[in-house]
Amino acid sequence: MTARISIGLPAVTVHGLAQAEAALSAAGPRGVLLLSAPGAAGFAGPAWFLEVVAEAARRHPGVPQRAALDCGGAAGTALAALRAGVRLLVLDGACPAFPAVAAAAAEAGAEIWPGRPRSLDLGRLDLGRRDDLARLRAWLAMEAPQEGGTPPAP
Repeated sequence: MTARISIGLPAVTVHGLAQAEAALSAAGPRGVLLLSAPGAAGFAGPAWFLEVVAEAARRHPGVPQRAALDCGGAAGTALAALRAGVRLLVLDGACPAFPAVAAAAAEAGAEIWPGRPRSLDLGRLDLGRRDDLARLRAWLAMEAPQEGGTPPAP
């Protein structure tokens, strides 16, 4: 699900440390939202995501960033992510337990979004290629809201 969520930062979907680093390196002083893959909380886990984001931030100090872990429609996974320390979650707004998870997030001082913001999926780019790296830089330079984020599958 793609939602029109105003986040103030350009968003990129990252699948690992190298992509998170590339996004931070290209972001500059404006910053970036590092967004996990759809449903990543269920298959990669919150600890992995927190570690990737922390290491990328350590390697690129001073670059403004936020990080959002996508929990798909899994309320239990979202609650586990909150317990693990994730402070920005995406949980499908159609999930019947969304209101309860949103209350738990508010109590924990966390934020929860009912859908994914538009993002550029770095898993579909080869950041070793100049044109794909230029595409990332162009995406990060655009003003929000961004349209048509994820490139079509090859």
